[in-house]
Amino acid sequence: MSSVFEFMLLATLAGLATGVGGLIVLVKKPSRELLGSLLGLAAGIMISLSFLELFSEALRLSGLFLAATAFVTGFFIMFLLDYLLPHKHFFVEEKGVIDGGMFKSGRLIAIGISLHNFPEGIAIASSYSYMPEFGLMVALAMAIHNIPEGMAISLPLRAGGASKMEAFRLALFSGLMEPLGALVAAVFLVFFQGLVPLGLAFAGGVMVFVTLDELIPIAHKGGHEHFTSLGVILGCIVTFLLLGLL
Repeated sequence: MSSVFEFMLLATLAGLATGVGGLIVLVKKPSRELLGSLLGLAAGIMISLSFLELFSEALRLSGLFLAATAFVTGFFIMFLLDYLLPHKHFFVEEKGVIDGGMFKSGRLIAIGISLHNFPEGIAIASSYSYMPEFGLMVALAMAIHNIPEGMAISLPLRAGGASKMEAFRLALFSGLMEPLGALVAAVFLVFFQGLVPLGLAFAGGVMVFVTLDELIPIAHKGGHEHFTSLGVILGCIVTFLLLGLL
């Protein structure tokens, strides 16, 4: 049961990074260059971990068919959530998002991000159950990714007239679906160890979707692609170094 507590702790810390993002916006909006670099860093870590470790280990442990099925399942669950619950980041519009009424839009973004965080919690628990070091790295990448999501909640809320405390509180609580996802995964993975390889591949699919659909496009929206590219390669280098140490 101690491992379940550890899953929950890591996922909670990663989820609460949305609150950090909300707080940053209330203090000072970061530059596009810094934001692009941070998003690129998270993207580099996520994409490297997804293929070099998560999917490759799932492939070794369960074979191509099961690993590929779990990977694609993780990707398309995130795709469906994104399609059914469209949200926007830093005024990047997606179909279905209300154009007017920034306050209402902020609440919709919070709901969408909250439900997106559920499978991210599963990814953290799956990675940690296989190797704690993997879980820590995945949680770190998710936390970096959650910071701009918290900003995306706070910005329209503040523009719509919400108080600083309300904007921060909604950003903070939107991350709490992440530990819930980790708890659900932990219950299955602790008692059904055979599901761990599938959880690894599922986590890889989730992280690839987040990278391709959110991190890199959002970072490029600011018009500082070179900073994003440098962040991506730096994230890859960080991953290589950490994997070498592990």
